[in-house]
Amino acid sequence: MPTVMEVPIDELRGRPLGRILVKMGKVRRDQVHEALEIQEAKGGPLGQILLDLGYVQADALTLALAFQAGMEYVDLSKTDIPEEVIKQVPAQMAKAYKIVPVEYDQAGNHLTVALASADNFRATDDLQMLMGFRVTAKIAGPEELERALQKYYEVEPESIGELLNQLAEDQQFAGMENRGESIDLDTIKEMAESSPIRRLVNMVLLQSIRDRSSDVHFEPFEDEFKMRYRIDGHLYEMIPPPKSIAVAIASRIKVMANLDIAERRVPQDGRIELVVNGQPVDLRVSVLPTMFGESVVLRVLDRSQVSLDLERLGFRDDDLRVVRQLIRRPNGIIIVTGPTGSGKTTTLYSGLSELNDVAVKILTTEDPVEYDIDGLIQVQVNPEIGLTFARCLRHFLRQDPDIILVGEIRDLETGEISIQASLTGHLVFSTLHTNDAPSAVARLLDLGLEPFKITATLEAIVAQRLVRCICPRCKEEFIPTADMLWELQLRPEDVQGRVFYRGGGCEYCRGIGYSGRTAIFEIMVIDDEIRELIMQRSSTNVIREAARRRGMRTLRDTGLLAIYDGVTTIEEVVAQTIYEEM
Repeated sequence: MPTVMEVPIDELRGRPLGRILVKMGKVRRDQVHEALEIQEAKGGPLGQILLDLGYVQADALTLALAFQAGMEYVDLSKTDIPEEVIKQVPAQMAKAYKIVPVEYDQAGNHLTVALASADNFRATDDLQMLMGFRVTAKIAGPEELERALQKYYEVEPESIGELLNQLAEDQQFAGMENRGESIDLDTIKEMAESSPIRRLVNMVLLQSIRDRSSDVHFEPFEDEFKMRYRIDGHLYEMIPPPKSIAVAIASRIKVMANLDIAERRVPQDGRIELVVNGQPVDLRVSVLPTMFGESVVLRVLDRSQVSLDLERLGFRDDDLRVVRQLIRRPNGIIIVTGPTGSGKTTTLYSGLSELNDVAVKILTTEDPVEYDIDGLIQVQVNPEIGLTFARCLRHFLRQDPDIILVGEIRDLETGEISIQASLTGHLVFSTLHTNDAPSAVARLLDLGLEPFKITATLEAIVAQRLVRCICPRCKEEFIPTADMLWELQLRPEDVQGRVFYRGGGCEYCRGIGYSGRTAIFEIMVIDDEIRELIMQRSSTNVIREAARRRGMRTLRDTGLLAIYDGVTTIEEVVAQTIYEEM
């Protein structure tokens, strides 16, 4: 990496990249002219062209881009950073964001940090929001920065347990327990901005993202305060914090989400946007007043953990072919059904991602919008101002769409307009909350939709559940007991020669035996026989039996195949599916 530049940064800020590299002595003028001629002929970034030509090294280019953005260079190999400066940023955060603090002005609460790339500007934004500093960024060499991280943060990072012990002994918070509404606003602000509370909330959030949790719960009770994570659909309790810091934690999260910390009587909703390890993470915040304080739940939407790809959802090959045929139909209604948290939205968006093309106009109305996808026109409903699914749908039909996603068919009006949209040549995707695919028909009839309208527009119903996958690192064979097989309505002779698996528990899966989840599906295509049964208002059992005769694989059947494939366990399938007596 080059030494500190003699040229003042003001003479480089905003200048053309080629000129900066020449002043740095990294390229010659004729090399820049050659690269500019290639750029004029073929296009592309000048820096990448210089890299491809072999005229400049990646580290020098990174430095030049930082100078262009007005960032100064700091040579970490020749900088001795005081311990009190290093302490301003916890090890977990420094390593996650790839930053090293180099200077701290306590009077102005101003922190200067070193980054390895000018593209990491979001790290300074997040640091400012999470820790409350005024932040200035300088550029450092990638190798120097890694060595500095190892040098200054080589000790074991502070654990959540250690921090909770410190907070339990902190006299500032000891008197806050059971104070309720009597705590004045200035005290709440002071607690929310205190360094220990900031560090605790940040550590909890970063650990939840690292552990791939979907939700983080902060729950006040009469005699205790709990923190819990939901990982792969199951809640796990963390070390409980002292009850005295409940108000401080709720207030800190409300500050981060731009909510009103003075209001503790009504529910509030907000969001926190972060970029961790270069990946965008969206935290949806819900604050609910309870008998014993405010319950706070953060929904973690980590886009790096979500793959909107039909091939990676868990469809079997034959089911995937059917689904791809269905989503390419010119019109009709396709419904995905299942309980809350069963992955319905992910399935629908995976289908939309596959259909997303410049020649296709796709409109969605959701509550809330969970995935922000380029090329889709997305509308979030707001019932408080009358912006309902039905109202959005009416206006969608004037927007010349090809495909429409309705977050949920909740009432007769939404169902009627969805049918109208389908009849006028649009493909409509939506969701319902029912136990399986056949019972979705009864749900539509219960809403008041006429059978002839359902049969004229409904193309298919896809039911789904999420089951946990066996951890690949501790996967082991085992022989199920007769009682376990009985829960699947199987006898030992039915599984003769089959191999069953389970997770033994290891460090990778935190001793649980599971890692990640996959979906199991039940696809009921609406053919002439099913349409006739709907017209006759036949029972759910009759429709289910007809669908199975015509090749529908039930959720339990799909779950069994996942067990036989070694993907999941008997316990998971039994917990997520219902055996239907025929």
